This record gives sequence, structure tokens and C-alpha cells, in this order.
Amino acid sequence: MKLRGIHHITAIASEPQHNLDFYAGVLGLRFVKRTVNFDDPSSYHFYFGDRTGRPGTAITFFPWPGARRGSRGVGQVTATSFAIPTTALEFWKSRFKDQRVLCEQTATRFGDEVLRVADPDGLLVELITSPHLDDVDLAYKSGVPREFAIHGFHAPTLEMKRFGRSEKLLQMLGFELLNEQNGRRRFAVNERSTSGKIDIVERADGEFGLNSAGTVHHIAFRCADEAEQEQWRSVIVDLGLHVTPIIDRFYFHSIYFREPNGILFEIATDGPGFTADEPVEHLGESLKLPAQYEPHRAEIERILPPISLDRP
Repeated sequence: MKLRGIHHITAIASEPQHNLDFYAGVLGLRFVKRTVNFDDPSSYHFYFGDRTGRPGTAITFFPWPGARRGSRGVGQVTATSFAIPTTALEFWKSRFKDQRVLCEQTATRFGDEVLRVADPDGLLVELITSPHLDDVDLAYKSGVPREFAIHGFHAPTLEMKRFGRSEKLLQMLGFELLNEQNGRRRFAVNERSTSGKIDIVERADGEFGLNSAGTVHHIAFRCADEAEQEQWRSVIVDLGLHVTPIIDRFYFHSIYFREPNGILFEIATDGPGFTADEPVEHLGESLKLPAQYEPHRAEIERILPPISLDRP
């Protein structure tokens, strides 16, 4: 038994409109779900991904207006990385210049080119070329031509103080060491899938990060269904880690736990998916609420900042 790869990555933002403008407008991802934080309905929860937000493509945000800027460090996912075609690098350089987004091309990583930018809150985002791209659905309206578009995740960077404490857990989850370069270790549960990989960087003298705007809140990995999720929960308990009960997030079911270096992990089911409460043609167009909050819709809509999908 092993995990299927990355399900989603959830980060913290500040202003909802700026977040929407960058990920849908600049990066060309589809805005697939506008809902609320199920634990705090006074704030949004945004989801971006491919046409249906399938697992392996979805980056999600808790936009907290006025939130102070966080800091990256050990105990965090410090770089959120996406896969792009090998022919797309010059397109993205030009696009970032046109959109007035500063970008930096860094050293190649395991043979792939890396383009690095920061989102409006300082979240580190990488576009990494790959000759083997995950199969995603790009049949939606976007300012980015399909031949240059993002194809889901590509080996995000996790920083740890002492990797040895987490190595056993990653092995139990099905990750195997693929390669090592300049202190960076690449692990995979599926070496043919970009979203089946993660990179580990060990920084024994690194400072712990501060979670707030511009940082990753947690990284979620894929499993098939609740039956498999129950098995994973037993494995994690046997390792002596504290893990939540299965939580119904409506679009998937989740369990949460912190790995030994403090990074918050989630294991989420592949289904039922984002079309559970609205048709694929209209994903993200209206605010969707879980049943327990529907009686309070008027109050919730009054509190949430208005956003526009039509800004250039």
C-alpha cells in the first residue's frame, strides 16, 4: 500500500481578490471552488486547478484580509512547484514581464529548468519544466495557451531540521529515494508522475517558519477512498503520531497529522470531487456552503469581502 501522490496544497493568503487575480489571471489556473473555511465560515476557502480541480492539480487558499506576512523556514513546505512543458519557459518569462511579476531562473534541478516567482503575499511558486507531464484537463477558458499551461504539481520543497526523524514515515507512505543533488533529496511514490514527487531539504541550523500570509498551511496526499484512509490512519497511529479522525470536507474526506519535523500532512480521498455541488461548466461562479452553514448564508455573505471574476 502506498499513496498516489499529491492531492492538494493549501496556503494562507491575505486579500482574496489579489489571490484570485494571480492564480486565475496570471497563472491561468481555473477557479474551481468558492467556499468557506469549514472550521471558520467567516473566511473564504478558494480552490484552483485544472478544469475540474482533479487531485494533483489543486492549490487552495485561506484568504485572511489583513493577515500579517509569515516567514518560510524549516517545518514547512517552502516552495510550491508546478509542472510546465519543456517548450514553455520563454513564454512564462515573457508573461511574467508583461504582468509585472518579478521572476528568476535558478539553477537546473535534476535536469529540469526552474523559474521562480512570488505571489502577492510572498508565497514562493516555482514553474519547473518536465518532459513527462501529468494528464490534466485544460478545456477551460484561460489567458494561458494550452500548449504552455500548468500541468499540476511538480515536486514541492519540504524543509526539515533532521530528515532521519521523518524518513521512516515517508517510507511507510510509499515514498522511495529517486535522486540526490546538492543536499536536495527527491522522493516519489510514482516516478512517472510529476505530482507523485516531493523534494526534501535538510537544514539542521535552519529557523522554523512562521505560518501566516505567504506560507503553506499543509500538504495533502492522495488515497483512493475511506476504506484505504482507515488503513492509513492505523499505520500512522502505530508510528506513534497523533492523527485526527476522518473529517468530511464534502469534496473529499481527510485525516491530518504532523510529521516528526512539524509539517502538517493530510491524507485525502480522491472523491467525490468539486462537481458534487455544482456542474463543471459553472465551477467557482458562486459561493457554495456546507449544509451546516446554509441557514446562515445571508450573514456569511455579508461578512465575506466581495470578489470579481471579470478583472483583466
